[in-house]
Amino acid sequence: MNSHDGDYGLWALVVINSLFFILFAASYFKPKSKQDWRTLGLFSAFVVALFTEMYGFPLTIYLLSGWLAEHFPGINWLSHDAGHLPEMIFGWKANPHFGPFHILSSLFIIGGFWLLADAWPVLYEAQKAGRLASTGPYGRIRHPQYAAFILIMIGFLFQWPTLLTLILFPVLLVTYVRLAKREESQALETFGDAYRDYMRRTPGWWPAFKERRSPN
Repeated sequence: MNSHDGDYGLWALVVINSLFFILFAASYFKPKSKQDWRTLGLFSAFVVALFTEMYGFPLTIYLLSGWLAEHFPGINWLSHDAGHLPEMIFGWKANPHFGPFHILSSLFIIGGFWLLADAWPVLYEAQKAGRLASTGPYGRIRHPQYAAFILIMIGFLFQWPTLLTLILFPVLLVTYVRLAKREESQALETFGDAYRDYMRRTPGWWPAFKERRSPN
């Protein structure tokens, strides 16, 4: 791998990619409360930290450069490809974009976006009709939208892990769980026994293989 002057410092790409994912998240979150805005803010920080190191300035590489050079000699750690740390550390010699971790990353990211796109129309129609969302992805897990964002973040961590995103990920994970619990409390107040029955037959985060219905 050879380092090029254009490997980093591409701040226009940092801005474009960050805005795309933040606006995309905002369109699904539709934040209203202070907690919603804090959640969006944390996700935005994750995205900005990711793309800043991917295209702007490789802070993680610089901070770990001594350790990386000592334990993995022969790699030009200032090249853009070296930012794909899992491929480099595990000795993938070919283009890292075709490495096992990058492929796994793509599966997580695509799966997250697919789940998000599949869940949103169900939730939108349910909210418009004033009824409980319990079909489609909501018939398998209670929080498909939050699960989708978690899948996307895991995908990015496999593709381009950084110190900041590794710190932010568990914070976001805890935040999503707390937000989901808050929404469940609100749903219990709104739907009562119908939501209690939904909670009994539908797992929170790990999907059921077959949609289960309450007995007649």
